Parts: sequence; C-alpha cells; structure tokens
Amino acid sequence: MSLSLNIARSYRRPDLVVRAMVQQGLREPQVLFFNALACGLIFVAQWPRLSREATLDPSVTFEQRMGGALFAVIFLLPLILYGLAALLQVVLRVARVNVPGIRVRLVLFWSLLAVTPLMLVHGGLQAFMGPVGAVQAFGFVVAAAFIYITGRGLREVVRLGPSGADTP
Repeated sequence: MSLSLNIARSYRRPDLVVRAMVQQGLREPQVLFFNALACGLIFVAQWPRLSREATLDPSVTFEQRMGGALFAVIFLLPLILYGLAALLQVVLRVARVNVPGIRVRLVLFWSLLAVTPLMLVHGGLQAFMGPVGAVQAFGFVVAAAFIYITGRGLREVVRLGPSGADTP
C-alpha cells in the first residue's frame, strides 16, 4: 500500500499497518528510509517557526537558525533515534520479550514518520500564532499521537513474535 495511505491508516489502526509491513518482508533499507524521510520532514516543519523567530529577533539570521536546525534534525536526530531504538530493544529483552531489533526500529521510525503531517501543521501554527497556549496544546496532541502509534505498534510486534506469524 502507498506511504500516504499507510500514514492515514496509522491514526486508526497502527497495529494493522505494522503487521502488514512485517508480513511483506522487512529490510533495513526500508526502515532507514522511514527514519531519513521523517527527519527530513521534521526539518521542513521547522522552517516557518525559524522564519518568524528570525524576523522577531534579527540578531541571529534565518540562515544561521536553519544551519542549527539542519545539524540537529538531519545529522543528530537519526543517531538519537537509533540509540533510542537500541535502548527500547534492551528494555524488551530485560522484560524477556523476544522481538527482532529491526521490528523495534520499524515501529519507532514509522511512528515518527506517521506523525510528521501533524508536525508540519504544528510548524505552521507556530509561525502564524507564535508561542500561545493553543499551539503548545497541539504539540501535546502530536506527542500523544506518537505515543499511541508507537505503543500499538510495539504491542503488535510483540504479539507477532520473532517469526512474524500470529501467536495466540
């Protein structure tokens, strides 16, 4: 199924989307692509806010702000995400849950990619409205959606087990 349809389906039934990806045959380049695409879209989502901040405070130019965001989101965030996936894998192993690492990475990176449309909206709201309560509340909605999709996806890969087949 297409990427955009899977993202839309992830808000309703993320477990079905993750199961379909696992059963189609998962490969590391696909998971890495989800990580890279999510980070790229998060970088784009920062542009409106950075433009507003540069206009309000010209002591730091827009280009300087973009350079900092580029370094943080494109270079550091993917590494942090891989570290977070490894930490999550360790937690699952300590809990005696046998899930392949690629599936943990899939769930984490897919969850981040699935909420990037909300992050793009959040970036636009930050640019038009500034740091007001409604924009901050929408940030909590984005975080809640990420936690929901991640939780449901992890539950599904745990249920599938190491073989990828349904377990009772």
